[in-house]
Amino acid sequence: MQRSPTLAVRVQGPLACFTRPELKVERVSYPVITPSAARGVLEAVLWKPAISWRIRRIRVLAPIRFTAFRRNEVNSRAVPPSVAVVRKGGAVKHYFAEEDRSQRNTVALRDVDYVIEADFSMTPKAGPEDNLNKFVEMFNRRVEKGQCFHHPYLGCREFAARFEPPAEAPPPVAETRDLGLMLWDLEYGEKKKVPRFFAARLLDGVLEVPEDPLSALVEEGGTA
Repeated sequence: MQRSPTLAVRVQGPLACFTRPELKVERVSYPVITPSAARGVLEAVLWKPAISWRIRRIRVLAPIRFTAFRRNEVNSRAVPPSVAVVRKGGAVKHYFAEEDRSQRNTVALRDVDYVIEADFSMTPKAGPEDNLNKFVEMFNRRVEKGQCFHHPYLGCREFAARFEPPAEAPPPVAETRDLGLMLWDLEYGEKKKVPRFFAARLLDGVLEVPEDPLSALVEEGGTA
């Protein structure tokens, strides 16, 4: 499978929260952006059915610092009425967010600064005019001009991110630590999505992301 050369983008933000899945109610962030969240940033800049992103490494440019606060969240989602209800003019269940709110703690990261390095491969949906060079040039041009399909965010949509070329980025922080099991990405099946994890380690401020996590697939509620 042909892959593009390694591409990079610098991402910054005042707040970020990459929620640990083992903590269901309270939001507690991983110390570093996860590969799946980094992929989401890249797809916000350039997403096409013809390409599939793969994160190579993440350089941490700012010290890892946490902050805690409380936020109002809703307990459930507003569900749209079914087509049958709309066609028959049936009653639509109303949803009032004010009656469904609860306060939850958030332990987030503050003043984050990363360089995300990644490449992409072509997918079966690529057309006859699609090729690696076309999308490499498109990505670099969009990063240079600050263009995106939707504004990238850092874990939660309210934590907006800034992005720019990494040419003037400082060196990574001089920090080495084990980060434990970290979410690598979600594997999508026909009926469900399975989270996959890897043993993450920050070495001199750089998180290397494996091609394929060697740990077993981990499903919610247990291990496979």
